[in-house]
Amino acid sequence: MTQTANGSDRASVTLAATADQIAAARRFVRAVIGDAPPAADAMLCLSEVATNAVMHSDSGRADGRFTVSAEVHGDGCVRVEIEDEGGRWVVRDKPEGQQHLGLMIVRELATAWGIEGDGSDGRTVWFELRPIAAARPAAAA
Repeated sequence: MTQTANGSDRASVTLAATADQIAAARRFVRAVIGDAPPAADAMLCLSEVATNAVMHSDSGRADGRFTVSAEVHGDGCVRVEIEDEGGRWVVRDKPEGQQHLGLMIVRELATAWGIEGDGSDGRTVWFELRPIAAARPAAAA
């Protein structure tokens, strides 16, 4: 684990870009962030983005990898990043048919998310989730 500039602990793991490693990514992130909300949403978003990393990475390479990083900020905000070595790009816009539905799930659940890199030598897809109480405005009394 490394400490970030904002004082939170950040942990990373690099996994083979194979379907069986998506469950390993979930176990890793769960160990970092624990069970408190928004853990369930984080697991769903992670599953979708890790699946994209496996599907769209240079999966023809025997040594294809993806790296998962996770951290919990002091306010309970969870940030997860998935970096892959992919040669194909992901699309942020509305999906055509069944493609890219995972990113629609991330867009709906995450407080914030984005894509870094141009896809030529990989990219990082990240998302942040705030605790349930912090994500919703307080009701007027």
